[in-house]
Amino acid sequence: MELPKDPMMLMSVINMKLRDFYSDLDSLCEDLGIDRNELEKTLSASGFEYNQELNKFW
Repeated sequence: MELPKDPMMLMSVINMKLRDFYSDLDSLCEDLGIDRNELEKTLSASGFEYNQELNKFW
């Protein structure tokens, strides 16, 4: 799956997938073949961080 380049769209897609299909970020990254560090770095650059308790970026 090609992920959006726009940080807002990327955060939205990732959060939707986390909410609907995955219990945690590691599962999502493993299943989709995404480098977790790169994903977090990309979203962090736009002010988003992953909250493990809520299982979403905000």
